[in-house]
Amino acid sequence: MTRSDTALTQERIPDDAFAAMRRDNLARWPTGAAVDLAEAVAFHQALPEHKRLAPVMRRAVAEGRCLTQPRGGVGTLEGQKALMRTLDRDGMADIVPLTTDSYTRNERFAEAEAGVAESERQGRSMLNGFPIVNYGVAAARELVAEVEKPTILLTGTSMPKLTGEIGFAGGFSGYLGSGIAYTVSYIKELSIEDGIRNYQYLDRLAALYQEHGVELHRRQPGFLTGTNIPPCIAIMTCVLDALLAAAQGVRNYGLELGQCLHVVQDAAAIAACRELVQEYLGRLGYTDVFTPVTSLHWMGAWPYDDAQSAALVSWGGALAALGGAASVTTKSVHEAYGIPTAEANAEGLRMTRMAIYLARSLRLDGLPEYEREKAQIHAEVRPIIDRVLELGDGDVARGTVRAFEAGVLDIPWSPNRHVRGRLLPARDDAGYLRILDPGDMPFPAEVREYHAERLRDRAAHEGVDFDSPELAIASVYEISEELRRLLPDARSA
Repeated sequence: MTRSDTALTQERIPDDAFAAMRRDNLARWPTGAAVDLAEAVAFHQALPEHKRLAPVMRRAVAEGRCLTQPRGGVGTLEGQKALMRTLDRDGMADIVPLTTDSYTRNERFAEAEAGVAESERQGRSMLNGFPIVNYGVAAARELVAEVEKPTILLTGTSMPKLTGEIGFAGGFSGYLGSGIAYTVSYIKELSIEDGIRNYQYLDRLAALYQEHGVELHRRQPGFLTGTNIPPCIAIMTCVLDALLAAAQGVRNYGLELGQCLHVVQDAAAIAACRELVQEYLGRLGYTDVFTPVTSLHWMGAWPYDDAQSAALVSWGGALAALGGAASVTTKSVHEAYGIPTAEANAEGLRMTRMAIYLARSLRLDGLPEYEREKAQIHAEVRPIIDRVLELGDGDVARGTVRAFEAGVLDIPWSPNRHVRGRLLPARDDAGYLRILDPGDMPFPAEVREYHAERLRDRAAHEGVDFDSPELAIASVYEISEELRRLLPDARSA
């Protein structure tokens, strides 16, 4: 009997079962044959500390620094080398990424192979990322050797088993992704249960490296649905994904939060996320898990105007620094147009780095509005997580699946058919993201009223029906609107 035939549980995958799972997984594509755990461990141990992400993240937190990391991937080895060099040297990135292509994310490796061949023939990338499984371990190590920074895999996938094996064996010391967040963000048909199982494999793999003396950095990706996500929803998922990873043995687990663009709310969210994740890890007996928080540049629709986009890039760096984030994932002024050039990507990194410098010593701790917002987030998150644990009889994996089935957990505008998608967020008059319709999520009455009161004020101010989804829809597009609509000229207002 394989593990997939057994009932879902949070429990650590047994050694013999995991060994069998690894053999089956590595046999799925020819490059898997080059993965050798002992040899890969030796490769990681030979890397200098400044190229290993786990100790780099620990040092950043200890020193109160905010590291910069972009996204970036193209379809050929030489192109990816050039991109990574540009991000490292011109962009001054602290962490250098490899973003995989869509075929790889969906395990369509034969089609990725055809994309590589066409990219080579055309002399330009015909893929929207790097097909690391097709290129294999040796090529991955060439990429790691190309830069003097730690490297991280950004895969955008609910199916990380083979990319994780190739990436870790190739010397990448970080991997972004989680069973809940990526499954509800990126894929329609895959069940929450299967998404959790897939990432239990990856987390067990990371823990296996740690058992052999190599600490890797696993990271939860927040939400990449391209819509507004209230902090409490993102943090609930951070808590649950972190608990699932810890159960498999992960001890270095980053958390990501997409920016709301309100300075108080974003700073409060970063602090609350760090506190709540540690609180629940401690409750379940995991007292040695390192959980740095990463802030993501705006994940919603971007304006086409370069000046507006430049403001968003710079503001995103300031928000991350003000909130005490350990790192920030950056974007560029080309965001509205698609994949940025290497030069634009590097420019976005430098803009962000300068903003971090300017905001480096500022914090909001003690500000009454900040403390109120942080307490509010705690009040929103705890009842839901407690209910999830109750539904699972203490088992996080089972509780998560049952909570999505019951609507206790919900994600706005998720493409996954196993998510109800009834919850609707909207911005209030002050720019905070609030919950317009909680769907079936069992928030306490005082939480529901707190959000409703603030959104009623905006509805009345704008003359719209509070009971309609109009505020939610307007909030999706708000940041991408032309400046003259966001702040009309005083003479025409």
